[in-house]
Amino acid sequence: MTCWYEGPLAAFDTETTGVDVEEDRIVSAALVVQDAAGMRPRAIRWLVNPGIPVPPSATAVHGLTDTHLQLNGRWPAPVMEEIGRALAEQCAAGRPLVVMNAPFDLTLLDRELRRHRASSLSRYLENRSLCVLDPRVLDRHLDRYRKGRRTLSDLCETYGIPLDAAHDAAADATASLELVRAVGRRFAVRLERLSAAELHSLQAMWHAAQARGLQAWFTKNGTPEAVDPAWPLRPDIPAQAA
Repeated sequence: MTCWYEGPLAAFDTETTGVDVEEDRIVSAALVVQDAAGMRPRAIRWLVNPGIPVPPSATAVHGLTDTHLQLNGRWPAPVMEEIGRALAEQCAAGRPLVVMNAPFDLTLLDRELRRHRASSLSRYLENRSLCVLDPRVLDRHLDRYRKGRRTLSDLCETYGIPLDAAHDAAADATASLELVRAVGRRFAVRLERLSAAELHSLQAMWHAAQARGLQAWFTKNGTPEAVDPAWPLRPDIPAQAA
C-alpha cells in the first residue's frame, strides 16, 4: 500500500497584506495538486485586488504593489468563492492538503470568506474536516532539538527542496508539498504506519504542545505576545466578527 507521502497531495498558500489573520487580506493564492510523488503538479492561481492599501512592508516580501493589483487583480468576493469551492473539492476527494503554518493561511481564508461571502470555510467544506499536513508542525515535532529557524526557506534548505521563487504563492505551495514528502521519507520509520487522517489529529496535539512551550518561553522572558494553540484553524472571534 502506498504511504501517504508518496500518494496524491494538494497544497495551498497565500500572499497577504500583513500577518494579522483578523484584519489583513489575501492578495494572491495558489492551489497545487499532485496525483503522486514525481508526477507533474497542476496549479491554480488567484490574484486579488484586496480593496485596501498594500503596505510597503508587504510589497517588499511578495513584490505585489497596489498598482499591479488594481490593474490585474480580481475583486475578492468571487475569488474567495472559487478558493472555498476548490478546497472543498480536495476535501471531498479525500486528498490531504499541505499548508505551511496552516493556522495562518486557513484562518485568513476563513475570515475572508466571512467578510466577502458571509460564510465560513467549514460551511464550504460542508462540515467535512480537511486533512491537513503542516510541514512546520511535523518538522518541529520530529526533529525538535535541531537548532535554527523553521521558515519555509529554512526547511527547504534543510531537506534539500528547491525554492526558486520564494513568496510566490504557487512556488511556495509546490515547495511545501515536496517538503512534506521529504519529511515523510526522512522519518518513514515513525510515519509510514500512520494514515494522513491519523497524522492530522496528532498534529493538532503536537502544535498545542509546541504553542504551550513557546508561550512559557515568552512568559519567562517577559514577552507579552500570546500564542494560539489552535490548529489547523483558529476559532472565530465573535467580537471581531461584529
